[in-house]
Amino acid sequence: MRFLLWIFVLLCVDTAVAADCMRFKINPSVFISKPDWKKTVVQPYVPMDLWHGNVVATLVDKYDISVDVNQVNDGICVWLKSVDAVIGYNDFTVQIDIRHTPDTCAYDAVLNHENKHIDTYLSVIDDFNSDLNSAVSVAADSVMPVFVKSNDDVDGAIDMIHQELQNHPDLILIKQKINAAQEIKSKQVDQNEDGSELKKCFID
Repeated sequence: MRFLLWIFVLLCVDTAVAADCMRFKINPSVFISKPDWKKTVVQPYVPMDLWHGNVVATLVDKYDISVDVNQVNDGICVWLKSVDAVIGYNDFTVQIDIRHTPDTCAYDAVLNHENKHIDTYLSVIDDFNSDLNSAVSVAADSVMPVFVKSNDDVDGAIDMIHQELQNHPDLILIKQKINAAQEIKSKQVDQNEDGSELKKCFID
């Protein structure tokens, strides 16, 4: 019975010390930038069906964080100070049907069409600038200070803070919205073009 009581007392002390870390809670600074992007054009060996071309895009969201630490009576408080986020598309792979030789009318027509899809990817990120700032700010502000026993545990606390930030529902939701908006815009590009530019290349 005394042993269980002692454990209860220790838990209460740890909880009290951890709660004391809340005095270090701040509203973290948030900085968001877009990644540099590159385009690679390839020609798969198998003939393609999607308007003779396709674009594969990579959406990245990276969050570099900085923290502050402060010694308290029984350990250390670790809290989020700032977030430096990079969000956007950084890699585009344009696939063009192998039946179209580079520097020909058909090849250029397909490439022009796929470039319009790339423009939509980039424009979607621009459209979500304000929402991204809001989502990252809310996520950052939701991360609470972490109490650890010693310096050996600080790295683990930083990892915990980083994971909590990345897994915030607002950040998951905003990426889903970006993907949905991109799908709509890409369909609009295809609907607005009837393939006439490519067809002209085969008219004698």
